[in-house]
Amino acid sequence: MPTPTTLSTTDTVAVLLATGFEEVEALAVVDTLYRAGIQSDLISIENERHVASSHGIKVVADLMLDDADLASYAVVFLPGGMPGTLRLKENAQVRAEVLRRAEASLKLAAICAAPSILAELGVLEGRRATANPGFMDALSAGGAQAQSECVVVDGNIVTSRGAGTALELGLELVHQLLGEEAAQQVRESIVWQH
Repeated sequence: MPTPTTLSTTDTVAVLLATGFEEVEALAVVDTLYRAGIQSDLISIENERHVASSHGIKVVADLMLDDADLASYAVVFLPGGMPGTLRLKENAQVRAEVLRRAEASLKLAAICAAPSILAELGVLEGRRATANPGFMDALSAGGAQAQSECVVVDGNIVTSRGAGTALELGLELVHQLLGEEAAQQVRESIVWQH
Protein backbone atom coordinates (compact mmCIF):
# COMPACT_ATOMS: atom_id res chain seq x y z
CA MET A 1 0.00 0.00 0.00
CA PRO A 2 1.42 3.42 -0.79
CA THR A 3 2.60 5.33 2.24
CA PRO A 4 0.34 8.32 2.94
CA THR A 5 1.81 11.60 1.69
CA THR A 6 1.67 13.00 5.19
CA LEU A 7 2.13 10.60 8.08
CA SER A 8 0.25 11.44 11.26
CA THR A 9 2.21 8.96 13.39
CA THR A 10 5.19 6.65 13.31
CA ASP A 11 2.87 3.81 14.38
CA THR A 12 2.26 1.32 11.59
CA VAL A 13 -0.21 -1.50 10.98
CA ALA A 14 0.65 -4.95 9.59
CA VAL A 15 -2.16 -6.44 7.48
CA LEU A 16 -1.58 -10.16 7.03
CA LEU A 17 -2.84 -11.53 3.72
CA ALA A 18 -3.43 -15.19 2.96
CA THR A 19 -4.96 -16.69 -0.16
CA GLY A 20 -8.72 -16.39 0.21
CA PHE A 21 -8.74 -13.24 2.36
CA GLU A 22 -11.87 -11.06 2.22
CA GLU A 23 -10.79 -8.04 0.22
CA VAL A 24 -13.35 -5.58 1.65
CA GLU A 25 -12.32 -6.46 5.20
CA ALA A 26 -8.64 -5.91 4.45
CA LEU A 27 -8.74 -2.97 2.09
CA ALA A 28 -11.53 -0.90 3.69
CA VAL A 29 -9.52 -0.91 6.92
CA VAL A 30 -6.32 -0.03 5.04
CA ASP A 31 -8.09 2.79 3.17
CA THR A 32 -9.43 4.22 6.42
CA LEU A 33 -5.97 4.15 7.98
CA TYR A 34 -4.42 5.71 4.86
CA ARG A 35 -6.88 8.62 5.00
CA ALA A 36 -5.78 9.25 8.60
CA GLY A 37 -2.10 9.25 7.65
CA ILE A 38 -1.31 5.86 9.16
CA GLN A 39 1.02 3.58 7.21
CA SER A 40 -0.28 0.05 6.66
CA ASP A 41 1.82 -2.68 5.14
CA LEU A 42 0.15 -5.51 3.26
CA ILE A 43 2.16 -8.61 4.20
CA SER A 44 1.82 -11.85 2.25
CA ILE A 45 2.07 -15.06 4.24
CA GLU A 46 2.18 -16.95 0.93
CA ASN A 47 5.19 -17.77 -1.28
CA GLU A 48 4.59 -14.76 -3.52
CA ARG A 49 3.60 -11.12 -3.21
CA HIS A 50 0.46 -11.50 -5.36
CA VAL A 51 -2.30 -12.80 -3.07
CA ALA A 52 -5.72 -13.80 -4.42
CA SER A 53 -8.75 -12.81 -2.38
CA SER A 54 -11.76 -15.00 -1.70
CA HIS A 55 -13.33 -13.49 -4.84
CA GLY A 56 -10.27 -13.99 -7.02
CA ILE A 57 -9.01 -10.38 -6.90
CA LYS A 58 -5.22 -10.32 -6.83
CA VAL A 59 -3.57 -7.84 -4.51
CA VAL A 60 0.15 -7.13 -4.50
CA ALA A 61 1.57 -7.20 -0.99
CA ASP A 62 4.24 -4.76 0.14
CA LEU A 63 6.27 -7.42 1.93
CA MET A 64 6.67 -11.12 2.38
CA LEU A 65 6.16 -12.43 5.93
CA ASP A 66 9.79 -13.57 6.17
CA ASP A 67 10.93 -10.00 5.36
CA ALA A 68 8.62 -8.30 7.87
CA ASP A 69 9.47 -7.56 11.49
CA LEU A 70 6.00 -7.97 13.00
CA ALA A 71 7.28 -6.84 16.38
CA SER A 72 7.88 -3.36 14.93
CA TYR A 73 4.18 -2.77 14.17
CA ALA A 74 1.80 -1.01 16.53
CA VAL A 75 -1.05 -3.26 15.35
CA VAL A 76 -1.19 -6.64 13.64
CA PHE A 77 -4.48 -7.06 11.77
CA LEU A 78 -5.98 -10.36 10.60
CA PRO A 79 -8.63 -10.03 7.87
CA GLY A 80 -11.21 -12.79 7.57
CA GLY A 81 -12.45 -14.62 4.51
CA MET A 82 -12.22 -18.24 3.48
CA PRO A 83 -9.96 -20.01 3.09
CA GLY A 84 -7.78 -17.05 4.14
CA THR A 85 -8.62 -17.44 7.83
CA LEU A 86 -7.70 -21.12 7.74
CA ARG A 87 -4.40 -20.31 6.03
CA LEU A 88 -3.56 -17.67 8.64
CA LYS A 89 -4.36 -20.16 11.41
CA GLU A 90 -2.11 -22.81 9.83
CA ASN A 91 0.90 -20.45 9.67
CA ALA A 92 3.30 -20.98 12.60
CA GLN A 93 4.70 -17.44 12.39
CA VAL A 94 1.20 -15.94 12.54
CA ARG A 95 0.24 -18.08 15.54
CA ALA A 96 3.48 -17.22 17.33
CA GLU A 97 2.99 -13.48 16.77
CA VAL A 98 -0.61 -13.59 17.98
CA LEU A 99 0.49 -15.35 21.17
CA ARG A 100 3.47 -13.02 21.67
CA ARG A 101 1.27 -9.94 21.27
CA ALA A 102 -1.36 -11.31 23.62
CA GLU A 103 1.27 -12.07 26.27
CA ALA A 104 2.81 -8.58 25.91
CA SER A 105 -0.58 -6.78 25.72
CA LEU A 106 0.23 -5.43 22.24
CA LYS A 107 -2.52 -4.47 19.80
CA LEU A 108 -4.24 -7.14 17.73
CA ALA A 109 -7.22 -6.70 15.41
CA ALA A 110 -9.27 -9.38 13.67
CA ILE A 111 -12.49 -9.39 11.68
CA CYS A 112 -15.13 -11.85 10.46
CA ALA A 113 -13.83 -15.42 10.80
CA ALA A 114 -10.33 -14.36 11.95
CA PRO A 115 -11.27 -13.77 15.62
CA SER A 116 -11.76 -17.55 15.76
CA ILE A 117 -7.96 -17.83 15.45
CA LEU A 118 -7.56 -15.76 18.60
CA ALA A 119 -10.20 -17.86 20.36
CA GLU A 120 -8.60 -21.17 19.39
CA LEU A 121 -5.23 -19.95 20.67
CA GLY A 122 -6.78 -19.07 24.03
CA VAL A 123 -6.19 -15.34 23.61
CA LEU A 124 -9.87 -14.45 24.14
CA GLU A 125 -10.37 -16.40 27.37
CA GLY A 126 -12.63 -14.26 29.58
CA ARG A 127 -12.57 -11.35 27.13
CA ARG A 128 -15.31 -9.63 25.17
CA ALA A 129 -15.11 -10.24 21.40
CA THR A 130 -17.18 -10.50 18.25
CA ALA A 131 -16.97 -12.29 14.91
CA ASN A 132 -19.01 -13.24 11.89
CA PRO A 133 -22.28 -14.85 13.08
CA GLY A 134 -21.06 -18.21 11.80
CA PHE A 135 -18.04 -18.05 14.13
CA MET A 136 -19.66 -16.91 17.37
CA ASP A 137 -19.71 -20.49 18.70
CA ALA A 138 -15.94 -20.69 18.12
CA LEU A 139 -15.51 -17.57 20.27
CA SER A 140 -17.59 -19.05 23.07
CA ALA A 141 -15.74 -22.37 22.81
CA GLY A 142 -12.50 -20.42 23.26
CA GLY A 143 -13.78 -18.84 26.46
CA ALA A 144 -14.73 -15.45 25.02
CA GLN A 145 -17.76 -13.45 26.03
CA ALA A 146 -19.29 -13.34 22.53
CA GLN A 147 -20.87 -9.96 21.72
CA SER A 148 -23.04 -8.87 18.78
CA GLU A 149 -21.74 -5.29 18.42
CA CYS A 150 -20.10 -4.30 15.11
CA VAL A 151 -16.74 -3.66 16.79
CA VAL A 152 -15.70 -4.85 20.24
CA VAL A 153 -12.67 -3.52 22.09
CA ASP A 154 -11.29 -5.40 25.07
CA GLY A 155 -7.94 -4.00 26.13
CA ASN A 156 -5.40 -4.52 23.37
CA ILE A 157 -7.74 -6.63 21.20
CA VAL A 158 -10.22 -5.26 18.67
CA THR A 159 -12.62 -7.60 16.88
CA SER A 160 -15.27 -6.94 14.26
CA ARG A 161 -18.09 -8.85 12.55
CA GLY A 162 -17.45 -8.76 8.80
CA ALA A 163 -17.21 -6.89 5.52
CA GLY A 164 -20.10 -4.59 6.47
CA THR A 165 -18.28 -3.48 9.63
CA ALA A 166 -14.80 -3.04 8.14
CA LEU A 167 -14.98 0.76 7.96
CA GLU A 168 -16.06 0.85 11.60
CA LEU A 169 -13.07 -1.30 12.51
CA GLY A 170 -10.77 1.03 10.57
CA LEU A 171 -12.24 4.05 12.35
CA GLU A 172 -11.70 2.38 15.73
CA LEU A 173 -8.04 1.77 14.89
CA VAL A 174 -7.67 5.42 13.83
CA HIS A 175 -9.27 6.41 17.15
CA GLN A 176 -6.86 4.20 19.09
CA LEU A 177 -3.73 5.37 17.25
CA LEU A 178 -4.55 9.08 16.74
CA GLY A 179 -7.52 9.98 18.90
CA GLU A 180 -11.18 10.83 18.38
CA GLU A 181 -10.60 14.07 16.45
CA ALA A 182 -8.66 12.22 13.74
CA ALA A 183 -11.32 9.50 13.58
CA GLN A 184 -14.02 12.16 13.22
CA GLN A 185 -12.13 13.82 10.37
CA VAL A 186 -12.01 10.49 8.52
CA ARG A 187 -15.73 9.92 9.20
CA GLU A 188 -16.50 13.28 7.60
CA SER A 189 -14.18 12.67 4.64
CA ILE A 190 -15.90 9.37 3.78
CA VAL A 191 -19.40 10.70 4.54
CA TRP A 192 -19.87 8.18 7.35
CA GLN A 193 -23.56 8.38 8.34
CA HIS A 194 -23.89 5.76 11.08
